[in-house]
Amino acid sequence: MSEIIKTSKILEETVAEVKNNLKDKIHNIKVERAVIGIFFTGVCLDTGHAGICATPIKEIPEAVCCPSSARAMPNAGYLTERPVVKYLDDALSNIPMKKALGIAVLSALSSYCRDKGLVKGYKMRVGVDAIECLDLKDDTYPVLIGAIAPCLRILKGRKKPFIVIELDPRTLKSDEIRFYAPPGKTPEIVPKADVLVITGTTLINGTLEGILKLARPDAQVVVLGPTASILPHAFFRRGVNILGGDIITNPEKMLDTLTEGGSGYHLYGKSAERVVTTVKYRKSVKIKGWV
Repeated sequence: MSEIIKTSKILEETVAEVKNNLKDKIHNIKVERAVIGIFFTGVCLDTGHAGICATPIKEIPEAVCCPSSARAMPNAGYLTERPVVKYLDDALSNIPMKKALGIAVLSALSSYCRDKGLVKGYKMRVGVDAIECLDLKDDTYPVLIGAIAPCLRILKGRKKPFIVIELDPRTLKSDEIRFYAPPGKTPEIVPKADVLVITGTTLINGTLEGILKLARPDAQVVVLGPTASILPHAFFRRGVNILGGDIITNPEKMLDTLTEGGSGYHLYGKSAERVVTTVKYRKSVKIKGWV
């Protein structure tokens, strides 16, 4: 658990970009439905666009009883019909659950901006998993920030050295502990990475920018997960090569699934699709399946 939820310049810049793109229109958009699931938090706007973010259960020390939990989520019961600008303010707060809802709204607004043709300068491929884009040569040394299960399976299958930095080692299986390093080792380990894969949940605790500063200029840097499903420009300005997120194809079904405790595996191919985003015309990034 993080003791301090840090501010995020990536979120600040993306919020400003969305506001600038939508201008006065943003004041007329409201949240139509919101769901806080076990694994993910999702919202649907009255525009029909939806967004998603990881539910930061481990970041909420107050989530032990009803009275103290109320402080962690003060707007419970009043989430619908709330203007999106209020949620964008929450995306920059230091209260984890409010921040997660704000990121989910930011994700939905990012989708709205894309549909309206208000953003450019990047290339998006739907139905591609960012994990498939990893450049894993025999001599590649990968570092994984967060115990991302699909990545762990691939890295273990290579039978080559790698490291996973994870806040909670209990999320690792018995055969994965030998690859574990605590967060305190981040400044020492990240600069050694040829491929650096970072979970999007680092947006919630505000550690992403610090990690990106440690990456070598020649490293392939990938940020992935539903929490990273927002406009990509602030990531790219900080050296991220590939952004792997989600696009919601059936908002109501997605929210219904989250109410039943659904995870990403229950969404893909049903109410959401994976997407990979890169800087447009970036020649150094080779994406499998791209023309």
